[in-house]
Amino acid sequence: MTPASGPAQPLSDIVNAMTIDVEDYFHVSVFDGVVPRAQWDRLETRVCANTERLLALFAEQKVQATFFVLGWVAEHLPHLVPRIVAEGHEIASHGYAHRLVYDQTPAAFREDVRRSKQLLEQQGGAPVRGYRAPSYSVTPRSLWALDILIEEGYSYDSSIFPIRHDRYGIPQSPRHPFVLKRNGRTLIEMPGSTTRLGPLNLPIGGGGYFRILPYAWTRWGIERVNRLEGRPTIFYLHPWEIDPDQPILRTSALGRFRHYRNLRDTEQRLKRLLRDFRFGPMLSVANSLTPWPDGALQAEPALPYLW
Repeated sequence: MTPASGPAQPLSDIVNAMTIDVEDYFHVSVFDGVVPRAQWDRLETRVCANTERLLALFAEQKVQATFFVLGWVAEHLPHLVPRIVAEGHEIASHGYAHRLVYDQTPAAFREDVRRSKQLLEQQGGAPVRGYRAPSYSVTPRSLWALDILIEEGYSYDSSIFPIRHDRYGIPQSPRHPFVLKRNGRTLIEMPGSTTRLGPLNLPIGGGGYFRILPYAWTRWGIERVNRLEGRPTIFYLHPWEIDPDQPILRTSALGRFRHYRNLRDTEQRLKRLLRDFRFGPMLSVANSLTPWPDGALQAEPALPYLW
């Protein structure tokens, strides 16, 4: 079939993970202190409409994804999680109150992830196996959170980004999915995706990197990991990132750049990405690497410093 008579073929047969962090524009960490949590109820909520747009796009492209839902969103919009589940997508946890892990005590973190998991399981009618921290905030000073996730019944985590960043990152962490082990317990870590250039890990996995950098960067990076390394990547996005009409909140110049840059272009870029690559939910990607939940993942070994 010629290109003119049919759809373009994906650049790789590898199925990458498509993940959505379901939070509203005012939940974003850059607005901490600008929008007090006590005022969240008074603000215009746009997360439902934006998530519906993503669901429609995924249905059109026949893509299933993992939705890391903020517990606050699920509690205030109780119809949203059942709607996502009805479309065949996986529900995972983004915590309850969008607090950075390293800004919480272990006890507060445990309550946050437990509350979110119970709420999402009740609404979705299925076990919640995955967790992603707000702003990838499992860092060297919050590694204790991984033990708590195991104890609270999570099977995989996607909270470590192996890069250098001013707010997050563990640059020496493995770049691909790996198993963390402690006293006979395991947690599969699904890190943010990077490509390796010389001594550096460079982010290619979505979010601001997808909006701010040229589309060609993401396309090149995912194809490079798929073809040269034979590995899947993990892509992430937020519903507010396809919403150029969201209210403008005051923050620093850097914060404005990171949050508002190229919002008008993101949805079209996402459509292109879904045509260029194959995607599925996180559990499908994990299952392609190991039997779930009892098998041994054949990947890079856990680094001792993590435990």
